[in-house]
Amino acid sequence: MFLEDCKVLENRQVFGTYYLMKLKGEKSINVARAGQFYMLQCKGQGTILRRPISLHYINKKDNTIEFYYEVKGLGTVEFSQLKEGDTLNLQGPLGNGFTTDVTGKTIVVVGGGMGIAPTKLLIERLKENGNKVIFICGGRSHGAVAILKNIDTEGVETYITTDDGSCGTKGNVTIPLREILSKGGVDAVYTCGPHKMLEFVGKVAGEFGVYCEVSLEERMACGVKACVGCSILTNEGMKKVCHDGPVFDSKIIIDINPKNPLPCDCNK
Repeated sequence: MFLEDCKVLENRQVFGTYYLMKLKGEKSINVARAGQFYMLQCKGQGTILRRPISLHYINKKDNTIEFYYEVKGLGTVEFSQLKEGDTLNLQGPLGNGFTTDVTGKTIVVVGGGMGIAPTKLLIERLKENGNKVIFICGGRSHGAVAILKNIDTEGVETYITTDDGSCGTKGNVTIPLREILSKGGVDAVYTCGPHKMLEFVGKVAGEFGVYCEVSLEERMACGVKACVGCSILTNEGMKKVCHDGPVFDSKIIIDINPKNPLPCDCNK
């Protein structure tokens, strides 16, 4: 983990509330992995805590770091107002990323909504290691998947779904996922997105006996396991998403495994 001040090179609106920010980095470039995240410092009043943002992409040739984010609260509003030449302090990379040191595998990458963010670097790393990548990208509408223009999908079998049918196929990501897995030959599924989507993706992968890694989206306060703000209950006890994750084997996530219910009578 590093702390470094980075110069903003670009910070543009992709569509609506979705933004892409590129910064000049140095220290963390060589160690950052797909699926990890950074804690970005806010300077405005009422924004004491840093904001966790998934790593979108790193380019070791020109030492740049990219973040794809959605403006929702005071922190991200502040980020959206940063201009070229401004300085932003980064803490990271943090957490555990996806397993990318595999070769010769067929891997389905599923990104939904803001869960599309880590897929750019993930797809590149998997391709570099000689894996076949199938990419399923989903969102509420065409605006939610507009970031695809920034992702290199050359040689990647790509499926797009939107809730309203404004781009790709109308429906959710589990429709093409089920069709792909039913044909066999898939070694793993890697996914990031809203928790409900992860639940469905994990269950579908489980139905076909396919290994699945899920990247959880949780609110975080510290990002370095110093608090319990992002703690979740798993089949292996309590885990902190910022440290033990954000990427987990789907088999240990209780919500995705109905055969391993919470240790309480939740029906009461």
